[in-house]
Amino acid sequence: MDNLLVANNVSKKFGTFTALNNVSIAVPHGSIFGLLGPNGAGKTTLIRIINQITMPDSGEVFLDGAPLSPLHIRDIGYLPEERGLYKSMKVGEQALYLAQLKGLSKSEAKERLKYWFDKLDISDWWNKKIEELSKGQAQKIQFVVTVLHRPKLLIFDEPFSGFDPINANLIKDEILQLRDEGATVIFSTHRMESVEELCDHIALIHKSNKVLDGKLTDIKRSFKTNTFEVGLQTSNASEVIREIEQHFEVLPATFKNLNEDLKLNVRLNAQSSPNELLTFLTSKAEVHHFVEVIPSANDIFIQTVQNN
Repeated sequence: MDNLLVANNVSKKFGTFTALNNVSIAVPHGSIFGLLGPNGAGKTTLIRIINQITMPDSGEVFLDGAPLSPLHIRDIGYLPEERGLYKSMKVGEQALYLAQLKGLSKSEAKERLKYWFDKLDISDWWNKKIEELSKGQAQKIQFVVTVLHRPKLLIFDEPFSGFDPINANLIKDEILQLRDEGATVIFSTHRMESVEELCDHIALIHKSNKVLDGKLTDIKRSFKTNTFEVGLQTSNASEVIREIEQHFEVLPATFKNLNEDLKLNVRLNAQSSPNELLTFLTSKAEVHHFVEVIPSANDIFIQTVQNN
């Protein structure tokens, strides 16, 4: 898969503080790319460089194979974490103004705005001022003006901030549809469950350095420990545990299930297979739960940051 956006060895200092230290990322066409990291890691600095709000001290950024230039501004839609709507302006007036800044004619902007306002059921907000809307309502307007000009690259920084679960799910579905229609998305968030649901690729920045990147499935595979959650029904739990411990490593278990089973985490060695474990367990008890422990994005985030 070729890449829409490539950043090569990007560095940025503010005085004596290094915000980015030789950071490189490659964002594939048609992907949702998670840009992750703790507060102050450097994510926002990289996003601002991609948006040409600030310039790198060194390194290069390419969009669709060409060096990043002011001509690319219309190819990018940016939803910042700190929202940028004018509170005293009416919603429709402001949306039209921002759409025209991105190169749409007034008539084209009105047509596209009608589509989005109808789709999100917000048509009656047209003549309201932003200050009359809730945080979540204003966020919907910000989302619309971000995607309205159909840019190649969409950058969402904490896009679900201010949303209740229903509206967060609505916007999540819209992001997925935009991806399916050909948009490429950079998605920055602290909500790891959203990373699980949306992202194909991730990069993790910590203390100004990139410490992890790649396809999310490949990263999860590399963090696996060959451990299985096991839920057993037995009348002789202590004896079953003793027999399992003679063949496998048994660890404390914290997973939840609906039955009051004997719950264990069992780690296999390199010579054992999941089928061998399952066959052994079924000979000792009734197996109600048998699931491989796949590290979550949250687990990977915490482990990588702590290790670095």
